[in-house]
Amino acid sequence: MDTLFRLVSLQSDHQSFNSSTTSSSSRSSKQNPYHQIQNDVEECFNLFMDDDDFSSSSRHYNPNYTPTPPTTTTTTGSTTPPHAPLDEFSCLTGNWATEILTETAKAIANRNSARVQQLMWMLNEMGSPYGDIDQKLASYFLQALFSRMTDSGERTYRTLIDASEKTCSFESTRKTVLKFQEVSPWTMFGHVACNGAIMEAFEGESKLHIIDISNTYCTQWPTLFEAIATRADETPHLRLTTVMSGGTAAVQKVMKEIGSRMEKFARLMGVPFKFNVIHHAGDLSELNLSELDIKDDEALAINCVGALHSVTTLSNRREYLLSIFKKMNPRIVTIVEEEADLDVGHDGFEFVSGFQECLRWFRVYFEALDESFPRTNNERLMLERAAGRAIMDLVACPPEKSVERRDTALRWSHRLQSSGFNPFSFNEEVCDDVRALLRRYKEGWSMAQCSDSAGIFLFWKDMPVVWASAWKP
Repeated sequence: MDTLFRLVSLQSDHQSFNSSTTSSSSRSSKQNPYHQIQNDVEECFNLFMDDDDFSSSSRHYNPNYTPTPPTTTTTTGSTTPPHAPLDEFSCLTGNWATEILTETAKAIANRNSARVQQLMWMLNEMGSPYGDIDQKLASYFLQALFSRMTDSGERTYRTLIDASEKTCSFESTRKTVLKFQEVSPWTMFGHVACNGAIMEAFEGESKLHIIDISNTYCTQWPTLFEAIATRADETPHLRLTTVMSGGTAAVQKVMKEIGSRMEKFARLMGVPFKFNVIHHAGDLSELNLSELDIKDDEALAINCVGALHSVTTLSNRREYLLSIFKKMNPRIVTIVEEEADLDVGHDGFEFVSGFQECLRWFRVYFEALDESFPRTNNERLMLERAAGRAIMDLVACPPEKSVERRDTALRWSHRLQSSGFNPFSFNEEVCDDVRALLRRYKEGWSMAQCSDSAGIFLFWKDMPVVWASAWKP
């Protein structure tokens, strides 16, 4: 299944972590439970190491590297290690990052500043965004933990986003999307399933409108165009409204180029087509429905791929958005979300438990990338950096600002059913198409029906990683 980017070559890519909005500089140690640890950590890390710092030392590329603690000279001229490695980690084996990061989270929850310093020093010595999986996890999670403790998560996240947008272009986006689709079914799984359900729901309709709320840059739609063009009856008119979060100049430029290519491809397929992009700043639950231009004589589909988890978990805003979908009276709603429960708690056991689930999930994701991509690959690095930004959001940003808090299929199913939607099962033809898709990739990928919720799962080895489902009001 070719994508839009490949088919159409008609032209030669800081607020506090705590729930209050006052800055950390204005808080007393009583107001900020991390205050004592923050002071100690800031002495240890005056400035978190950037990419150049990591890449300049060979120790960050050696997975068998055992750190030697830095020494300080005393007044008598002798040297002593201020942060000696802990005996419990003297013989590190596989998954060492998970062990040390989990202990660091526990030490933060217990406000044990001395242990936090020791563990963070070890992570800083051993982590690297260019090393193996454990080194990468250590690097990204350490940066997030440091930002959390210094109340700089939101500011750091914004800096990471700004840096990413500066390098955003149609060509870089094209290369990353195409390469990811080439080596992994992570995104194509949802595309195939949703397109099959949408085509079935649109059968016999002459005017179609798809509201596409996704983060996949319209790569889902070329195969749908082909299916529409080959329908036995008269080719219907298709209107596509794509809702993009944010409205930076770089993203607008990318979407303008994509829109131009979409229109040319539709003409090539003989599909009457109209394309519109809405750049929405803010939470999706605040979307202005009048911008969507819904018409009574059009059959409506709402397609949400990797977008609903960006809606805040506060004040039942996710439930509110689904109720809005219901009022729009669509023929079908298709939803694709990554299967995880990512909600890092505020403090204590809740924080440690949420942190462990976050760590588990991103290890699975990094392992899937590792087995799909070559060791050194620019597109892989872009995907890993995006994961690093998500880690920063989850671990260090306040809940009301987070856009990465994923939910499980079971929880989404309960929400949808409570909002008046009924599951629409993927037919056997769609499931066969998904299985055929998975056979194109390396072993380890499989599909399974959800046992306790609607839809189907994409499995990576024995772990469900992506959930696809379809719903009717």
